[in-house]
Amino acid sequence: MQTIPGHRVRFGELAGSLVHGATFFDWSLISTQEMTEAFDHSFQEILAADGIPYAPVVAGTSVTRYPAVGDVVTVDTVPVNVGDSSVELLYEIDNGDGERLATARIVHVTIAGDGSALPLPEQTRSDFADASVDRDPDVGPGTGTDTGGETPTFSSSFRIHSPHIEGADLAYFEEYPRFADIALERFLDERGTSLAELRGDKEPYRIRDWKWEFKAPVRFDSTLHVNCDVMAVERDTIRVAHELSSNGRTNIEGVTEYGCFDRTGESVPFDDAMLTPFR
Repeated sequence: MQTIPGHRVRFGELAGSLVHGATFFDWSLISTQEMTEAFDHSFQEILAADGIPYAPVVAGTSVTRYPAVGDVVTVDTVPVNVGDSSVELLYEIDNGDGERLATARIVHVTIAGDGSALPLPEQTRSDFADASVDRDPDVGPGTGTDTGGETPTFSSSFRIHSPHIEGADLAYFEEYPRFADIALERFLDERGTSLAELRGDKEPYRIRDWKWEFKAPVRFDSTLHVNCDVMAVERDTIRVAHELSSNGRTNIEGVTEYGCFDRTGESVPFDDAMLTPFR
């Protein structure tokens, strides 16, 4: 199902010369809503019953090329696995020429007010199953941890205010990578590295491959702690283990790989100066 047809990238979606990494999360969420409404299980209906519609449980993504302003983006979404209360959706993000920009896989569960997972309506589950495809693309980060030396850890905290929340009074899906980006930039500042000086022909520290497991929602007016443990520093990637927690509980944990891209969105190696703060 084509959930986002021919969307032209706009200035407001950019961070520098390329789209913000959180935009991929946003396109996934928009596509989820389009898909579920097509199967007669609308977000509006779930919210009216005080549920959290199609919350992500496990989200994995790999970005091949970052879109820039003027690029046309299309998202195709299909179910690949269906359970009693969950559905795994595959998102394929292409440009106007059919070039693959990113691939994402997200397992979704609708959550009741008491925190339990709600079963999918019988007809919706049946429709998802009928539409399922047999595809198993490998997405997400690598598993290597050979750093060749000691690597740093760093953390930041954020109060969840109204601009960060969605309709269910929880932190919005696309805010999490933003918080991780801010934590990273604060770390660079502490190491005396200016991101503004590093950027030029290259856009470093772009979220590229990730797999995050969502364990609990982040609620309005809580304090979110973002803990980052650098696992590997290589010419083509910086691999970071993330834990996001609030009120003494882990909300999200996973692994993120950051890459470097040129101004057309193509992946390029990091410069030595970009890797120095991590060594």
